[in-house]
Order: sequence, then structure tokens, then C-alpha cells
Amino acid sequence: MTTQVAQGWYHDPYCVHQDRYFSAGAATKLVRDDGHEAYDPAPDRPLPSADLVPAEQVGQETKDGIDLRRADDVGSKPYDPAEARRAALDVFDRTTNW
Repeated sequence: MTTQVAQGWYHDPYCVHQDRYFSAGAATKLVRDDGHEAYDPAPDRPLPSADLVPAEQVGQETKDGIDLRRADDVGSKPYDPAEARRAALDVFDRTTNW
């Protein structure tokens, strides 16, 4: 039997906000009300024993995983440190007045 660990948006079990984000099964300070995200630490009390209810997706959620890519992931082209260095030096050369 596998146990699911809460990850993502759930209705706030503390009933303080509409939704609260859970990471690795723990409530985080990221909350959402009427589609607006904010920070509010979880109350300093145990998580209520009722099952967590997944929240509806809000905003421009993507299903292709593009929003989960790392910042240094440039697609199918592997990262080339020499190319990155050249690009940085090109910017430097264009912005300096020698």
C-alpha cells in the first residue's frame, strides 16, 4: 500500500484562506484567495484530521510541463558553458564605453 503525500494546492484545512499550497505533505505559507496568491504562515496547531481536498486550478496552468522546466534548460540543446561565457562577454562589450 502506498501513501500519497500532499503536493500542490488544496482547500485550506485551517479554514483561514480558500486554498493553501502543500509541499511534501506539509502546509506552506503560500495561500490563495479569489485567485490571488499571498503568504501567510500556517497556524501553529496540528493539521486537522480531515482528508485534504484538492483545489481547482486557477490561472494559466499548463498541461505540457513547460512551467516546470529549469531556468537553465534551453530545450533540446545542451548547456554549453563556453557559449554562455561568449554571450555574457558580448553583452559586456556592447554596454561598455572603451
